[in-house]
Amino acid sequence: MFASRPAVHPVEAPPPPPPPDPAEQPRGVLMKDLPGMPGTAGGLGLRLAQFAFAAVALAVMASTNDFPSVTSFCFLVAAAILQCLWSFSLAIVDIYALLVKRCLRNRRAVCLFAIGDGELEMRCTPSHENIIVIVRGETG
Repeated sequence: MFASRPAVHPVEAPPPPPPPDPAEQPRGVLMKDLPGMPGTAGGLGLRLAQFAFAAVALAVMASTNDFPSVTSFCFLVAAAILQCLWSFSLAIVDIYALLVKRCLRNRRAVCLFAIGDGELEMRCTPSHENIIVIVRGETG
């Protein structure tokens, strides 16, 4: 084999460019300023909407005539109560953060919110699906 071998020649790296002046940086949406983040007005609006929808769902479910007779339906109402309490407590935290102008965008707070929302979603969604199967089996 008559293959050529590469030759390595050291080349000096160019110096890094100076950091741009903050006044000259373009204004735009940064990843830190996402709408709906905890501690913002958008986040508070989303939490209040989440609480309102969960409360309406709870009121509709609890106002049915055969609510106490279907045990699985009671579990669904319990899941809706947990969703209401979680949303209301985080709405209070958002209100506090807005009043004292505190940023809730640190890693621990966002992880707590994400884990709490994810756990409620994972616990409540399968119960909704199971309720549909059970109620269909009980009624027909």
